[in-house]
Amino acid sequence: MKDSIQKAVVLGAGVMGAGIAAHLANAGIPVLLLDKKPDFLTEEEKQQGKTLEDKTVRNRLAQTALNDLKKQKPAPLTVKENLYYIDIGCFEDDMFRIQEADWIIEVVVENIDIKKKILAEVDTYRKEGAVVSSNTSGISINEMAEGRSEAFQSHFLGTHFFNPPRYLKLLEIIPHKKTEKRVLAFMTNIAENVLGKGVVEAKDTPNFIGNRIGTYGLLITVQEMMKEGWSVGEIDSVTGPLIGRPKSATFRTLDVVGLDTFLHVAGNVRDKVEGREKAIFDPPSFMKEMAEKGWIGSKAGQGFYKKVKGEQGSEILELNPDTMEYQPAKKAKTPSIEEAKRANQLSDKLKALIYAEDEAGKLVWNMLKPMLLYSAEKCASIANDIAAVDDAMKWGFGWEAGPFETWDAIGVERSVERMKAEGEKIPAWVLSMLDEGILSFYQGPYSFYHQGQYIEKKRNQKEISFQTIKDSGGVIKKNAGASLMDLGDGVAGLEFHSPNNSIGLDVMQMVDHALEEVEANYKGLVIASQGKNFCVGANLMMILMEAQDDNFTEIDMVVRKFQRTTKNIRYSRRPVVTAPHQMTLGGGAEICLPSASMQAASETYMGLVESGVGLIPGGGGNKELYLRHMEKLPKNAVADLMPIANKVFEKIALASVSTSADEAREFGYMSERDDVIINTDHRIYKAKQHVLHLYEKGYAPPKAPAIPVVGETGCAAMKLGAKTLQMGGRASEHDVKIAEKLAFVLAGGRVPKGTVVNEDYLLDLEREAFLSLAGEPKTQQRMQYMLQKGKALRN
Repeated sequence: MKDSIQKAVVLGAGVMGAGIAAHLANAGIPVLLLDKKPDFLTEEEKQQGKTLEDKTVRNRLAQTALNDLKKQKPAPLTVKENLYYIDIGCFEDDMFRIQEADWIIEVVVENIDIKKKILAEVDTYRKEGAVVSSNTSGISINEMAEGRSEAFQSHFLGTHFFNPPRYLKLLEIIPHKKTEKRVLAFMTNIAENVLGKGVVEAKDTPNFIGNRIGTYGLLITVQEMMKEGWSVGEIDSVTGPLIGRPKSATFRTLDVVGLDTFLHVAGNVRDKVEGREKAIFDPPSFMKEMAEKGWIGSKAGQGFYKKVKGEQGSEILELNPDTMEYQPAKKAKTPSIEEAKRANQLSDKLKALIYAEDEAGKLVWNMLKPMLLYSAEKCASIANDIAAVDDAMKWGFGWEAGPFETWDAIGVERSVERMKAEGEKIPAWVLSMLDEGILSFYQGPYSFYHQGQYIEKKRNQKEISFQTIKDSGGVIKKNAGASLMDLGDGVAGLEFHSPNNSIGLDVMQMVDHALEEVEANYKGLVIASQGKNFCVGANLMMILMEAQDDNFTEIDMVVRKFQRTTKNIRYSRRPVVTAPHQMTLGGGAEICLPSASMQAASETYMGLVESGVGLIPGGGGNKELYLRHMEKLPKNAVADLMPIANKVFEKIALASVSTSADEAREFGYMSERDDVIINTDHRIYKAKQHVLHLYEKGYAPPKAPAIPVVGETGCAAMKLGAKTLQMGGRASEHDVKIAEKLAFVLAGGRVPKGTVVNEDYLLDLEREAFLSLAGEPKTQQRMQYMLQKGKALRN
């Protein structure tokens, strides 16, 4: 067996198969995508005079899947160019080509007989050492392996990707009784280090871990809704972020997943269990009726919710399960909900709800209690330990805390006493744990209870936890906005942790202190965050308040300070490597652009978005993006600068945000000195290694650049472009004013085309434009709207 995957084959070009192929392509793995040949001609094919024997007809299903990858949202591909990694064919003509592959993934329909038939063909063609896996949401891996050769069986396992594969971290790997341990270890390594997945080893039981617990919890919620007369919308208003779940909560999630898919998954368990469990996994009749009517969710245009147009514009209606009619969506309002909303920590939110005596408190307790007990009851049969259950729910379903982490959050001892008082049967091992005086399932983030003692969670060596470093006394200095830590091996790390990781004076002070400390005592610095986002920009509230008070001296001081900070990053005598992930906007991008290198998570959404709040970048972002585009020019080449100025102008004026790190490279935010890290948990490790690499090479900061600009003629051209957008109805008068200020800065002001300026000159122009726009009433309206609504106002 090889130590890497040079080529893969995906058998089945449905939504899931195509999504898996796309994710492999994103990771740089060439893929052959196969599906069956059609048994009929389309009208278009008939008009073209084609027959069922034409290759384009025989490959139609795979080709259609390939075409759909370019249109789907959210996009399965990090950039469309990754399609070049995917080749297509059909089972009947191309099955022999699987002998080229190191990994063959079966993703055909969830039918055991069809899967076994396909796998029998695979057994005929697979080369020695090739791994074969089935992507199934719940069919037995042992049953699929029956009748196959010994060599096949030893290299066969389940690999359950969660949909969409690009975005959901979880990969359940399910070995069967004859899977070799080295094959399991190999696939775990590939999944974590090449595909960027969080791997959970599951046992071969119906629906494995994630779908077993998730489906149970959802059906319990539906039962509680029906019993107590809650509405669909009321349930969703309680079962989302308020209890650490995604915004889509319960029924919006079902609409996205598709009711047809959910009913199939529930049926997997229902058909294989008995008694009370069987009854719970039998969905209520109204859900079956919805499926019969075709009301299966977003893909059908209606499900638990339906969007309609009325006199006041679009309105979201919710289904009334009793009448099977749609009505205006409602939200639940109780004292405990309001108290939970005021809490900052999940544990406080949960306690505010479940220990309350109002209706919402009763709902959340009656929903969580059976889910916790079921997780504890089934844990040993579906997973190797409690950490696997928690990880599956966090990585596959977007829960902030898994079942056992949730139990810790509400207090195990207190909640168990209440469960006993209510006559519930508590799993013996939980009672035994409490009898031993152990009152929590976890001791710190990486130590958990297992068979009578705490054990350490197995982690990939490339995972670096800032929290663990803090807990072990590794903090050098900290304030409210950031912490400077010793990452070991002579590398320091700076973590942003202000609200939304926004940049205020506290963060700037810590960046400057970090640079001084690193230049004196360390080999280099990593700047990162392990929050939801890297950084969403500058402290907008502070800017708005000062602008409304006409305190432009204060704003000028802050902008100068930020410009000095980003310049200090650029010219640090020790390498500064940034490790952005998720939202890296405005000031967040301005921290990254001057760094020696970015080690960016694949899911990094980067952009200079200040125009959305009526401003232009103020921390050197205009100059830095222009310089990054200039880097692509051959040295000493005489080039037309106007295309570069236009590209930078367009990206900033339109507030273009990349949909991936790969696209950030296309947009010019990232260059050859930057890398894309597919596993976000490995960013800080990779950044640290890159710091050491640069240091060992004898890192020296860049020289101050002489910057040629397009001058007044270039400024006029860019302004004309903005006016053209306005005439086409794509820009407002204020958009044009912002764009004209931006054009003046990028062009270098009132100088002739080709004039060479220094960066301080450009920073002065940038700061003047920023201050001017901050004083505009319409800009202040935009800032206020963003702070209140969380989205841009186009006034």
